[in-house]
Amino acid sequence: MKFCKRYQEYMQKQEIQHLPGVGFKRFKKILKKCREEHQSNRKSNNVCDGTFFPTLLKEMSSISCSFNTRAKKLLELHMATGVHKYLIWFRNKCQGNNISLVEEGKDLVTYATVNAIAIRKILKKYDKIHHSKQGQAFRLQARSMSIEILQSPWLNELIAFYINLRETKSSMRTIPGLLEECAVTFDQGKPSLSCVLFESLRLEIDLTCSICLETVFDAVSLTCSHILCYMCACSAASVTIVDGLKAANPKAKCPLCRKASVYECAVHLDELNILLKRSCPEYWHERQKSERIERVQQAKKHWENQCRAFMGLLPYYTREACHIILEKNLAV
Repeated sequence: MKFCKRYQEYMQKQEIQHLPGVGFKRFKKILKKCREEHQSNRKSNNVCDGTFFPTLLKEMSSISCSFNTRAKKLLELHMATGVHKYLIWFRNKCQGNNISLVEEGKDLVTYATVNAIAIRKILKKYDKIHHSKQGQAFRLQARSMSIEILQSPWLNELIAFYINLRETKSSMRTIPGLLEECAVTFDQGKPSLSCVLFESLRLEIDLTCSICLETVFDAVSLTCSHILCYMCACSAASVTIVDGLKAANPKAKCPLCRKASVYECAVHLDELNILLKRSCPEYWHERQKSERIERVQQAKKHWENQCRAFMGLLPYYTREACHIILEKNLAV
């Protein structure tokens, strides 16, 4: 069965959940008309030239937004505890057990992958017909706008969520299609999250921090999709751990791609941190010890400065205040 038909059948099943898709068949017809006009040496199709990329961009944005929203809610439910967890269950009318979460998450990963393949095929077809590289340029533009779905931090979190459940709960291992070919791999000491998805699409996520050049610790994903250690990200954004990344200057740039405004909406990768803690426990323990000292020093310095600014002296409870702040910021 051709991909177009399979895609149409798949998206028809998603209509119940009101999940948006890309107009694969419509774009295919437009490109077919373009090819016929190019072959007959007629003027280019205005529809293809004028609205092709804006329409595709709008549909990609809708797909990415829907996926991110649903994945975030699912992972919030999984990570929630106590009364908060039950409140989320009732609010979302969701069955409160791991199997239902796994099934929903698996469907979301499939949804992201299928649509990513559809978009790639459309852009590849466009470049082939028009003998151009506009499709490639469009993908780069979509990535810079953070709507490339395979670059979503929530996809990384879902994959890590699956691996964690698979390796810690024996009941999860019997569920078919549970991303069996996904794992943290080490190549010459350099870690990466490797996963084979729909139609043998391989996803490789580098887990080395580009600042400290070590395995990411207390990882966060910037809006440009680059993954850094939390403290390294704070350092790059010129903020303290007490203030956090939300306090970053909008002009602060990613150290890799030099894109601005990437820190304020950074995503803390909780599931990935759990996975890395289990995958390299000795490294995690040592890094935790060294960072604890740095965090205490930053917290103490921050509150000393606050006291000087507002009171003109250092109160006797500075040390206690530091410990309170430390408890809030040591989420590792």
